[in-house]
Amino acid sequence: MDTNAGESALASASASPSPPSSNEAAAGSQSQSDVSEEEEYLDNSIELRGYLSKWTNYIYGWQPRYIVLKDGTLSYYKSESESDFGCRGAISLTKATIKAHESDELRFDVVVNNLNNWCLRAETSEDRMHWVEVLQLYKEDTGSTDTTSLRRHGSTMSLQSNTISLTSGGSLKKTQRNLREKVGELETFKDILFGQIETLQRYFDACSEVNKNNAQPLDLGDGLKSIDFKGESITFRATTSGVLTTLQHCLEIIAESDDSWKRKLEREIDKRRRSEDQSKKFKDEIEKMKRLSYPGPDFEEGPHSTLPEDEFFDAVETGLDKIEEDMQLRFKLKLQSQISQTLVNVPHEAVAEGEEAREEFGTGAEAISHALWPEIDRVCKEQLHYAREGVGQDGNGWQIFADEGEIKMYKREEEVNGLVMDPLKAYHTVQGVTAREMCHYFFMPEFRNDWETTLEDCTILEKISADTLLFLQTHKRIWPASQRDAQFWSHMRKITDNLEPGARDMWVVCNNSTEYAKQESKNGKCVRIFLTVILACQTHLPEGYVKGQPLNRNDLTCKITYCSVVNPGGWAPASALRAVYKREYPKFLKRFTGYVIDQCKDKPIMF
Repeated sequence: MDTNAGESALASASASPSPPSSNEAAAGSQSQSDVSEEEEYLDNSIELRGYLSKWTNYIYGWQPRYIVLKDGTLSYYKSESESDFGCRGAISLTKATIKAHESDELRFDVVVNNLNNWCLRAETSEDRMHWVEVLQLYKEDTGSTDTTSLRRHGSTMSLQSNTISLTSGGSLKKTQRNLREKVGELETFKDILFGQIETLQRYFDACSEVNKNNAQPLDLGDGLKSIDFKGESITFRATTSGVLTTLQHCLEIIAESDDSWKRKLEREIDKRRRSEDQSKKFKDEIEKMKRLSYPGPDFEEGPHSTLPEDEFFDAVETGLDKIEEDMQLRFKLKLQSQISQTLVNVPHEAVAEGEEAREEFGTGAEAISHALWPEIDRVCKEQLHYAREGVGQDGNGWQIFADEGEIKMYKREEEVNGLVMDPLKAYHTVQGVTAREMCHYFFMPEFRNDWETTLEDCTILEKISADTLLFLQTHKRIWPASQRDAQFWSHMRKITDNLEPGARDMWVVCNNSTEYAKQESKNGKCVRIFLTVILACQTHLPEGYVKGQPLNRNDLTCKITYCSVVNPGGWAPASALRAVYKREYPKFLKRFTGYVIDQCKDKPIMF
């Protein structure tokens, strides 16, 4: 990527300050220099422009874009030549947050309200520092001149909006009615008490006058006569007792309501807690769906991926399921488009056609002169010896991880430099096909798209001989994993020595990665896989079979041994990879053998 970020310049231009207004001059509250400095700042224009890599989407990943900072807006264009024809997107830095990535020293993000996120990468760490410093400088300067805007939206919270409904409508009305009745009783007692106190006060005042003028009779006014103190005291005591009793009733009502409110409060709190838990659960699910629907660079396979391992596996599993569904649909359409034909099974041995019919096929005779032959011959012999060893013979602790009828799969957990490289050994037995037929469909490139679900492209880089080919194979991308490819030679060989008792013949296909005539990925973004694989097959005939007797496919048994060691490269989590292997390897072996059986059932037998 050609970037000019390192050569970008920070330019500031200031206009001549205008004179202060007449009001300011009259008030004398601001000096000429203050006005000039403020207006000089307001007229400053920070500009920065250059090429950065911008994250586009999970299909195209990082792409070079021409980025321009001008007048507080960050814009991007596909190239500098298009900058005069309108930008492809823009962000106002006023409300943006600039964050340098914690682990990727070339990346920084510009985020607005967690909704609009630009992921950018510079060519060097110095370029990133320069961009971040300029953007942060702009943020700090604009923030210092608009501090009032941060305080404009003062708000008060409604206490009523934060209260929790404690009681239902019916019980609350009943409580209010009871309290109103008791308050009415208190009002009545209050009037009685006021009247009694007023009477007593007049009596005491009259007594005081009598004491001063002993000759004058006692006059209480309003035609009142002498008071019965005993009766008044009894009445006063009864009134106060009524007041206390009413207050006690009020306290009982309040206490009863308080207990009811507490219980209802507890229920409301419990409901709220459950609602918050449910809301958090939904929020987490939504975030997970957003990550899967709108994946960004943080969720891609890579050294800085933040995607949890379980979510990584879930996403890969979903992608594999979708690919398999598409393949099944394509296969059904293919069957429907074919013309229905009735073929008769040929009850005798058929002869292979074309180059496979030559005696040299499967011996490697035509490839001996090639520069790769010593490696091909050596690896094939090593892998054949490895395939013939039982899982208990080498003492390396094979563990069975799949046992489905005739299929048994074993593995050893091994990691090299943190990468999963678990050796795999699988055994399978199928009826109705020969060893050569099984290896024929595994070796020939024209059939691979029919049984290999993840294959996107298969290119023959060199035809070394009819039984030896050099391939560049590209696999479909399954998000969030990176796309992968492999360059390897493939050799098909007939084995004539050390056959098992009862075996008629034995064929093998050996694939091994090579750097010979190394080819780069077609799109330049694939992670290279390194592999060593052998498919070893033996044909068994019924006991007592005499050579020359007619054969049909019911008489054929093929014993298969499949061994592989794959270095997937990249940064895929170990636990996710092992989960994918455990799920996909048995499916692959059943799918491939089923495909060969289906292809051969109406064709002549090939040995």
